[in-house]
Formats: sequence, structure tokens, C-alpha cells
Amino acid sequence: MRVLTVNAGSTSLKIERYDIAAALPAIADPPVPAYALSVAPGPDAGEAIAAAAREADVVAHRFVRLPDPALAVVPIGGDFAAAVAAVGPDAPLHDAAALRAVDAVARAVPAIPQLAVADGAFHRTLSAPARTYALPREITRRGLRRLGFHGLSHEYAAHRACAMAGIDVMHADVVTAHLGGGSSLCAIHDGASIDTTMGYTPLDGLPMATRSGSVDPGILVHLLREGTSVDDLDAMLQRRSGLLGISGRSGDLHELLQAGDADARLAIDVLCWRLRAGIGAMIGVLGAVDAIVFTGGIGEHAASVRDAGARGAQALGARIDAARNALVTADGCISAGDSAVGLYVVCAREGWQLARAAYAYRSPAVDSIPADTVESAFATSSSSWDMRALG
Repeated sequence: MRVLTVNAGSTSLKIERYDIAAALPAIADPPVPAYALSVAPGPDAGEAIAAAAREADVVAHRFVRLPDPALAVVPIGGDFAAAVAAVGPDAPLHDAAALRAVDAVARAVPAIPQLAVADGAFHRTLSAPARTYALPREITRRGLRRLGFHGLSHEYAAHRACAMAGIDVMHADVVTAHLGGGSSLCAIHDGASIDTTMGYTPLDGLPMATRSGSVDPGILVHLLREGTSVDDLDAMLQRRSGLLGISGRSGDLHELLQAGDADARLAIDVLCWRLRAGIGAMIGVLGAVDAIVFTGGIGEHAASVRDAGARGAQALGARIDAARNALVTADGCISAGDSAVGLYVVCAREGWQLARAAYAYRSPAVDSIPADTVESAFATSSSSWDMRALG
């Protein structure tokens, strides 16, 4: 099965094709894509996606916000676009680009099956206390609860780091840090997400490139009372906040590191402070930690940010190796020899996770799919999915 994966992120669009034979490799053992391309979102992206789709059997798209957050994989057709558009404002930096990619494929190869893979499905194992906001129950019972995102990345990073460490992810406590244009943390216990920093939308949690992360909701009420419109407030939080808002210069961490002025330095320091505090909070939920994993554009390339994050576990004996941390260029261990906690860098492989989900959904030989594929792609805390019914 030739699976084309389309990952429309907030700052980039990644296209990969995986040619999967009958035996599906484990999550932690991804093959090299048969085709890979990263392009900037825009008119040229549609042409690149269309060309790649002509050489595929199925296309899997990463969607940050699906109409029904309980679904892991949804076949695209009928009124799908309209349904996504209805919830699109909850993830304006992502799902509009994903819908454009769907349209580009449909126009180029009308008959090819397309699937929407939920980016937050991994977090369906959150307990009621972890997912419930302290709001009136008539509001939370309408579905306004913590959903979580970056699930594809968090799941892969945990599996890959545990494989590198020689420990069983199904019997481990792991904190994963996906740091990039969008950033979030995840606490993973025995292979399942039990807490995460993003909430009902991808705005919550850590400061990001242009998104605010968590702020006192009283500030937002104050701005509304001052006369700020809802649309202006939304644009500010989504596109003019985060590293860009603090620095007044850029949301690109690399550019801020090069700039060196006081505002750029403050933006970096705020990110590092919140990251350190956030990792400490994730460890507090877990009660212990075997590994901390950094992934995503910043997590893979910013040694100073990784160092700051590792300090969130310093009380538990986490020790970073400065030389390893400075020199790592791919998947690798960056903890010192005497560290009580493993510290790892893992290159994000969301495309591989999309391909696995598509294979599990489309393959007629359900019984031949490895157990970890079924669990990662379709399992819920109540184990209520019927694979054949989905097919």
C-alpha cells in the first residue's frame, strides 16, 4: 500500500509517501519514506501535493480539529469539508491548510481515497479530572473540555525514546516535549497519555511562535470590556502573541537567538521558564519519570531550550551532558552518565504515524495488523472500537 501523508502544520507543510508491505514495522522502527518534500504553505503546495498523490493508493491528512474528537480516522467525502469548517475556528492555523490539501488531491486524483487522521486521538485516555475544566457543568457537558493535540508526535516520541533506552514503553513513565511553531507537553504512563498542556484548542499551554499559550482569562475579559472585538482578540492570541508578541521581532526561535537584544532574550527566557515549569508539572502528575524526550523543530535543534527543560527534572537527578546536547543532530541520548533520568532527542515522524493509521484503517487483513497499531490508532480508554465495523 502506497500511503501519501500530508501534514499541514502552522508554519510548514510536509508531504511523505510510505510504501508499506504486508508486515507493518513497529512505531519505533520507521522506514525511510519513499518520497519526502517540505514546502511553505501557499499556491505551490497544492501542485506538489497533487503530483505526489498521482503516485499513491491512499492519502492521509493530519487534522488538528475534527468535528467529533472521539474519532481517530475519518474517511473524507460528502459534507466532510463543511463539518470541519464548522469547527475550523478552533484551529485556524492548521485545518484550513489541511482542507486546501484535500481539495488539491480531489481535483488531481478524484477517485483516490482520502482519510483525515485526528492529531489529538492519542489523548482520548485522559481521565475525567485531567480533561475537565472548572466551569459550570452545563458548559463542560457540551464537550468543552481538554482535548489535547500533537498526539501523533507525542506517541511516536515516547515509543522511539523507550526503544533507544531499552525499556518497555508499556511499563514506563515518559514526558514528551513537542516544541516548534506550536508546542505542547505530554505525560505518558504505560504508553497512554494521562495529561497534556494543550486544551480545547491549540492555544493553551506553552508560549509558541505566534500563539500566546496559557494566559489569565481575566486579561481576556478585561480586553473585551475595553472594547477589543472577539475577532481582534482571536487574531492577537493566534497570530501576534507568543515569541513574536514578546520580542516584537519574530516568532522564529533561531532568529531570536541570533538577535540578542533584550526583547528577544526575554521571549526566549519566557519560553524556557514555562517549559521548565511545565515539565515539572508533568512529572508531578506521573509521580516519577524514566525519560524526557524533546522533539519538533525547536526540540530537535535548540540545545539551550533543551537544557532549560531538563532542569524541570533536576530534583529527581536529571543531568544533561553538555557536549552531547550541543552536538546531537539526530535521534540521540543527551543525558549524562550519572543522570537518574534518561534525556533524549527524537526527530518528529508525524508522517509515519499518519501512514500507520491509514494502513490500519484501509487494510482488509485486520487480523494481521500488529497489536500496537490497533491500540495506537484506534483504542479508547473503554476499548470500545470494532476494527471491522470501521473498515
